[in-house]
Amino acid sequence: MLARMVTRAINFNPGPAALPLQALTLAQEELLDFEGSGMSILEHSHRGKVYGRVHEEALQLLRELLTVPSSHRILLLQGGAHQQFAMVPLNFRSDAHAGDYVITGNWARKAFAEAERIGRPAIAADVEQNGRYLRLPDQAELQLSAAAPYVHVTSNNTLFGTQYHAFPETGSVPLVADMSSDLLSRRIDVGRFGLIYAAAQKNLGPAGVTVVILSADWLSRARTDIPEIFQYGVHARENSLYNTAPTFSIYLMRNVLRWAKERGGVPALEAESRKKAELLYALIDESGGFYANDVEPQARSHMNVVFRLPTPELDARFVREAEEAGMFGLKGHRIAGGIRASLYNPVPLEHVARLAEHMRAFRRASS
Repeated sequence: MLARMVTRAINFNPGPAALPLQALTLAQEELLDFEGSGMSILEHSHRGKVYGRVHEEALQLLRELLTVPSSHRILLLQGGAHQQFAMVPLNFRSDAHAGDYVITGNWARKAFAEAERIGRPAIAADVEQNGRYLRLPDQAELQLSAAAPYVHVTSNNTLFGTQYHAFPETGSVPLVADMSSDLLSRRIDVGRFGLIYAAAQKNLGPAGVTVVILSADWLSRARTDIPEIFQYGVHARENSLYNTAPTFSIYLMRNVLRWAKERGGVPALEAESRKKAELLYALIDESGGFYANDVEPQARSHMNVVFRLPTPELDARFVREAEEAGMFGLKGHRIAGGIRASLYNPVPLEHVARLAEHMRAFRRASS
């Protein structure tokens, strides 16, 4: 139990984001004495048996919840998505090509820019228009090269609120996806991907650990002429314990994964995610333009619902009054502006219903 009564905020932060109370409470209970060991999990060696059981459980829960086939390895790394922007081309570029990149938002553009520092990537499509990214490219728009070592996509655009609901076909070229903001929120065919990476601080757990899932066959062809710390093969060989692992982040991720399994796994999380997003989108669409979402409907994100009010002043007042009502994290990204509600797995449907009621009341009061 919590040592004292705590008033929990309604948390729509985009990341680091909400965590399940169950996962946090378990961490609180175990903080000083983990499983009768007389030490906190923070104090255990990353190579010891006590932490080793946590490490293996986290890996097994990821494999089970995401239905990761035996053809793929799971790594637990550090450095967030930004490090993966570099590790992917470092490991898999050819001398002539550093991958085809589909630019659907700011994070996709950052991934491309990092690849440019390392090799010679190409832009397969770029949907930016006047600094905004409000749609996803059709398959026919993609200019893919058979000589590309991989095709890189970003599955969810957290700033402008777009999301792939069907991934592009890339033929025999491996598909790489940054799924930092939607991994574990919906069912995916992991076997379709050469590599998936996801910083944990959206749906998986706290900041500090990054999940990488990659084809063992493709891994066998990764480059070895780069520093060992950046070689996927080294981390796979050492079971993600080549260097000191982010043990507490992995422990907390394990707690979140336990919670996800008890909730019914990814199918249950996906169903609730759809309900949460549809509740807000329906309210936006029926508001007569008071709340506006400019994203193409078929590309709307279930993770980050973005909208704007008629004026920036109303946007600011909406956020201020929401905070007065105990709802936080709704201010849009500084690049995109407006309002952003991040609906990651730990955000319960009842909290989204509270936001919907605030939206209804604010509209009535502003009419």
